[in-house]
Amino acid sequence: MSEPEERVYEALTRRRQATRADLVDDVALSQAQLSRTLGRLVDRGLASRLPGRPTRYAATPPDQVATSLIAERERDLLRLRTHADHLAKEIRRRDGTGRHPAELVEVVEGAANLRATLVRLQREAQVQIRGLDRGPYLDNPVTGNSEETHQLADRGLTYRVIYDRSALDIPGRMAEIWRGIQSGERARVASDVPMKLVLCDDRYALVPVMADGPLADAAYLVHPSSLLDAFSELFEALWARAVAINRSDVVGRNGTADRAGTGDRAAEDHPDRLSDRDIELIGLLAGGATDERIARTLGLSVRTVHRQVHRIMTMVGAETRFQAGMEAVRRGWV
Repeated sequence: MSEPEERVYEALTRRRQATRADLVDDVALSQAQLSRTLGRLVDRGLASRLPGRPTRYAATPPDQVATSLIAERERDLLRLRTHADHLAKEIRRRDGTGRHPAELVEVVEGAANLRATLVRLQREAQVQIRGLDRGPYLDNPVTGNSEETHQLADRGLTYRVIYDRSALDIPGRMAEIWRGIQSGERARVASDVPMKLVLCDDRYALVPVMADGPLADAAYLVHPSSLLDAFSELFEALWARAVAINRSDVVGRNGTADRAGTGDRAAEDHPDRLSDRDIELIGLLAGGATDERIARTLGLSVRTVHRQVHRIMTMVGAETRFQAGMEAVRRGWV
């Protein structure tokens, strides 16, 4: 809506019904300008003429107007996207060789531009988003990826993310990851994830220029190329070796383990000395719970929890509490 149309529409909405004479003082327009503006509002379905003399006007309810204007803008954006796609295909056909090599990698600079690009890639993805997650972060990682939540819920997009183990040390991070898993994200954890990376289908990769330093808020946007293929292969190789955080990534429908660990071993049966309480404890360990929280949950003393955690670590050959929980999950014990 133009500025005069906004002014007249809002004045008409507040009055509900009005003649031109009623509105002329409200909107600071001449009679001729007001008449033309009212005519445009009527033509666009934003207002209607009522029968009788003098002519009275009524505004279309604002919620209906908002819906109509948003739908109109969405149609415009869809036409723009369709036209841009057709134009790009025409240029590639004319050039014969597709993109020039210099166009296969763009540089995105600035934290705001990086966030906007990340949102755009998630919205343009048709099948899946794959990511490598490690610090440092532009934003607080505990606040979550609201765009991911939206895409998982509304479009059923697949998200596969490999988290660096160090990222899980951030307070509240594990709880945030579990919320993503509950929404449908498939998550795994690995040591020494080499970089941050976002893959949009097999169409784009977003890769930070540097992990920190003056170029920390700059990234490469990689288009289809052998470089993009290499990033895709890197992700899949890391995924095969990473440890699944959620059980659905560990044990398939036929009861065999997925390739979440260092081998393709079948899911192991519960050891004879693994009690129901041990299984519950392992679930809490895998969720990143502290010994104090586990003690409160299971009604045990912290000393008893220490002993049982140490026993399970020894049983699975783990060096840390978290590794013990992940390895037990990987084996299908919980």
